[in-house]
Order: sequence, then structure tokens, then C-alpha cells
Amino acid sequence: MAFDHGDDHYYIVWETTCASGTPILEWWSDANNSTGASRHAIAPQYRKIDRNHHRYSAIFGPVIGYPRVHYRVSNHSFPTEQYTINRPNRNETTQVLVISDNQNGPSNFRAVLAGAKKTFIKRGRPPNAILHVGDAIQSVGKLSEWQTHLFSPMEDVGGYQHNTSLVYVPGNHDHDKKRNANNMNYYMDMYHGIYNTDGLGSEKVVNGDYHQFYHSVSLGSARIIALDAECPSKEQSEFLVNELQSESFQNARFRIVAVHIPPFIEFWDPYAWEHKNEKHWGEHVRLEYDPLFRKYGVDLVVSGHQHNYQRSTIRRNGPPAYDDANITYAIVGGAGGAIDHDRVEDWNMYNVTYTDFHYVLLDISDKELQWSAFDISGASIDHFKIQR
Repeated sequence: MAFDHGDDHYYIVWETTCASGTPILEWWSDANNSTGASRHAIAPQYRKIDRNHHRYSAIFGPVIGYPRVHYRVSNHSFPTEQYTINRPNRNETTQVLVISDNQNGPSNFRAVLAGAKKTFIKRGRPPNAILHVGDAIQSVGKLSEWQTHLFSPMEDVGGYQHNTSLVYVPGNHDHDKKRNANNMNYYMDMYHGIYNTDGLGSEKVVNGDYHQFYHSVSLGSARIIALDAECPSKEQSEFLVNELQSESFQNARFRIVAVHIPPFIEFWDPYAWEHKNEKHWGEHVRLEYDPLFRKYGVDLVVSGHQHNYQRSTIRRNGPPAYDDANITYAIVGGAGGAIDHDRVEDWNMYNVTYTDFHYVLLDISDKELQWSAFDISGASIDHFKIQR
């Protein structure tokens, strides 16, 4: 599986049923898939998960100035097929599939992916990236769920596992918060700030001390900040402020934050909300982070966690220095998990509410961002755009 890993880098993870000797990840980038393109070979990092699951991971890049990047994995004389990630430039439209919370509904997830695939077939090309806003599985300790709930549906239905890069935002179900070498972050342990494969073998990563899931990436003319809603920390708060103030974020045409728990939740299990203190889970997102979103000109906040669709576009009420005085909050938690129907709060702010499975296509061009939400039949349930 391929992940966007910071600007112009990719994180590749694969698994074998037995230790596979000396595998090599080979990558190259060019304009026309020329056989003469300069190729790079990387020895991956290895982690034994159990006797039947042997994981390999590698980071490659920087990949700058080319519309395509190619890679394959070789072990002795037996390479995989060549995989290709297409990279539109800022003047072209970047298509992003936005999903969240498939977790314990793999059959529903397959229906969502099938609906999205039909939409992309009509458009004539697959997505360039997938923004997954968390909870890809139900139980982080159940190794089989990664295959049945995420990897198999992604590959069987969409063919997305190798040729479409994933921008991943951690949820509360799919990453282990223990800081030790035996943590259960089997596949989603990308480490922001480490841009070479050797860094994945450093002591602080191997022993589990380096538990950091927040990161940022540019897709077309948009800058995306991904936050870890489950593990607020001084380090993440400092990262958020620095990133919001950065030239990369402030000079982006469109400014997006993705965080699993929404600042403003309206639907949940009433008993858990009131009696298990789950109403307090995301308070730091609303009380600490959201004022910063408004202050620094965030255009769009994308979340999951709540298993339905909501969207609100409201006045930012921040400094008048930005092109658009509005901020949009979107909840996209309908990729497979059981839908939430019970209202527990009313923030009197959402323009659209839809309580069934869905997916979103985010089109990013140089001067326009379009957001289009669909049910699994492909019927439109919401649409808005920002023009600059």
C-alpha cells in the first residue's frame, strides 16, 4: 500500500507470509515511463508481526517535477508488477476520494467503493489520492481486520492499494497509543519528519517512543494538515501553530485540516455520550484547535468519527486578511460502520445532514475547490465550491 508521506515522498508497506530474504524497493520518476529513467533501489525496514505476517516498509523521494512515479518490489529475481502513481501539477485538477469510518462494515465499505468506482469510470480516470479520515478497522489488536476490512476491499473493488496514494488520518479504533516496541501499529505507523527508510530503523521508532501521527502534505493547490485527535500533546499543538503560520499553508490556494473527531458532534450513542464521558473526547479539538483554524484562515475542516454526513459553511469571524470569510466543517463518517441516527447535540450550524452511507469527491484545481458528496448509488447529496 502506498501513502503520501510529506511533500514529494511516499511510504510503501507490504507483507509476506514468510521472511523474504533481501527484498528491494525500486522506484523511478519520469514524464513518459522511459526505460532509461534513473532508478533508485532501497532496502526496506523489516518487522516480524507474527510467524505468518512479515512486514516491510520503505520511504522514497523526493519526487519533484514529474507527473508520474513508478515503483515495484523485487525479491531475488521475482519482481512485482510495476505500479504507477499519477501526480497532477498545480494547473491540473487533482481528484481526491474522501472516506472515513468503514471500520466494522466491510460489506458496506465494498458498496461505497463500488459506487465511487462507477463515478470515477464516468469521469474517465481514477482518483489521484485518497483522504481517509480514520477508523479503517474496528479493533487494532485483531490482525485479520486489516485484510478483511481495509486491504482486500481497497484492492478488490477499487484497485486502489498500489496505484493511488493514501493520506491517512488516525482514528480512535485503528492505532495503538502504547509507546513501546510491542505496539499494535502494524501498518499505519508513518512517522512525520522521517524521510528516509534508514530513519524507520532508528531506536526511537523501533522501541515505540516516537509516537507521532500528525503530518502535512500538499495536493495540487491545497495544503492539508492531518491531526491526531486521540493523542493531543504539547508537540502536536506546537506543530499545528507552526504549520498554520508556515508559508506552505498560508500561500496555499486552499487550506484544509483533517482530524478524525469533529469539533462539533451532533449524533452519537446517547448512553455512551452521557454516561461514558464520550461527549468529552473531542473537546480539545473544539476548544483549542478550532479557534486556531478560524484565526489562520482554514477553509475546510474534514472529520469522521460520527457515522453519517454533515456539512456546515459559516462565517469564520476571524481576521479579515483572507480571501474568503467562510469556514466549512464536513463530517464524512459513512464508509461502512453502523450509521448514527440518534441526535445528542444541536449546534444549530449544519446546512446538510444525511444519515446513510456515502463518499465524497474533492476536486482541487488551481483556482477552484469542488466538494461533491454522493450516496452509494451515485446520487448527489451535497455540493459546494470555493473559488479564488
